[in-house]
Amino acid sequence: MAENDREEILQLIKEQGEIIRKLKAEKAAKDVVTEEVEKLLQLKAQIADDVQPHKFVLKCPKGTRDYNPQQMAIREGVFNTIIKCFKRHGAETIDTPVFELKETLTGKYGEDSKLIYDLKDQGGELLSLRYDLTVPFARYLAMNKIANIKRYHIAKVYRRDNPAMTKGRFREFYQCDFDIAGQYDSMIPDAECVKIVAEILTSLDLGEYKIKVNHRKLLDGMFAACGVPDDKFRTICSTVDKLDKTFWEDVRAEMVDEKGLNPEAADRIGHYVKFQGGMESVELLLKDETIQKQKSAVEGLEDLKLLLVYCELYGIADKVMFDLSLARGLDYYTGVIYEAVLQGYTNKPSAKEEESVSVGSVAGGGRYDGLVGMFDPRGKMVPCVGVSIGIERVFSILEQRVLASNAKIRTTETEVFVVSAQKNLLEERMKLCKELWDADIKTEQSYKRNPKPLDQFQYCENNGIPLAVIIGQSEIQEGVVKLRVVATRKECVVPRNTMVEEIKKELAQLSRDTTGINNPQTAGGKCC
Repeated sequence: MAENDREEILQLIKEQGEIIRKLKAEKAAKDVVTEEVEKLLQLKAQIADDVQPHKFVLKCPKGTRDYNPQQMAIREGVFNTIIKCFKRHGAETIDTPVFELKETLTGKYGEDSKLIYDLKDQGGELLSLRYDLTVPFARYLAMNKIANIKRYHIAKVYRRDNPAMTKGRFREFYQCDFDIAGQYDSMIPDAECVKIVAEILTSLDLGEYKIKVNHRKLLDGMFAACGVPDDKFRTICSTVDKLDKTFWEDVRAEMVDEKGLNPEAADRIGHYVKFQGGMESVELLLKDETIQKQKSAVEGLEDLKLLLVYCELYGIADKVMFDLSLARGLDYYTGVIYEAVLQGYTNKPSAKEEESVSVGSVAGGGRYDGLVGMFDPRGKMVPCVGVSIGIERVFSILEQRVLASNAKIRTTETEVFVVSAQKNLLEERMKLCKELWDADIKTEQSYKRNPKPLDQFQYCENNGIPLAVIIGQSEIQEGVVKLRVVATRKECVVPRNTMVEEIKKELAQLSRDTTGINNPQTAGGKCC
């Protein structure tokens, strides 16, 4: 703050003090005095801010985190695996705004709607941060009048949840969604979504897993058969959805004590939610006389039979399990629902042992045939089915695995480091870097004018750079460079005019050695 400005504020403070003293002497109304005191405090604050530097609280907001280069390298590898799978199945990608009109999101998430982040009014629009990628996708389809698309979308979503960082539950996190929109024959797109989940979890090598499947029509039919009133279907469904995290006794208590369900109806639900297994469990339910009376339940069971047949054809029957306790609480599901759970990772408490590395569900999804119609002015329906990969939970597992193994993670992809053997060779190093960059070879050099050779080689070893190109006065005079394989320290001399070709051969050879593939006809590397 300029000295003149400071003097001016001090004078204003003095004058304001006189005003307050005069008002008090005149016994002015309390609210008038309070207003003038507030003005005085604001003036004093300007001086205080100038004298004392502001102290920042250096922390991430609750439920969020930073990612260091090692963590980002792991994350990038996971994203690449997932995107590769999505593309293998013919998906194209889109993007939507990180915030939507509040009315777009309202009424789509059942009891979870309380977790939506609302934003302050900005110019007449009531906005909220997106809760997931599915509702924005449905809005996108309706707005653009799209009836058929197979898309994937990887982006951040936001939930005002109670975070549990060690379990991979955040307030800001990525979702990786794959959806098929369009009118197709029963269970064919649904089975492909289940297949995609299996492919991704197998590729990521997360350990044993099961993909639980159920059907919303079966759930609704079961609730009706058990005596649940129609207006309680969705709220009871949300309670049943908690069975993977807590005991049946707690779920029953919530249904009866908090949601007013008849205890006998709750006990009948308790009988049915124990059904799980393969085709035999579905067949057993189809013979149940109580279930047979519910048309929607029978339709759901027939769909599940077909789904399990297709899963057998896709070679994933051993990974898929029918589970009538699977509910998925979101309101927009209308058909098949599924959830992938890692074996050995659970959120459910145990009387015998403490909670383990609790990650549990790592993927989920289902069919939502009515969601697009909610946004279309004419109510036009676009059937959709999709899956979302819980990337943060997957990442939590992989990060812990890397920490436990003490494995070194490369955070860059640099292939070559240009080393100067003597002083005053900066210009020559720059020429070499330019030549290698132009040849699309990932290259680095020291940012010091005269770096020590030992420091340069140490940088290569610390950062896992496979090749070093060494240049000195003698190499310049002879028109050559030295190539060094950093791991073995073997060196060879190559002509400068064939340097790029030789480096590419050497890198190809090193890549084959790393992957265990070695073809004598294509091997090139003079140093290897």
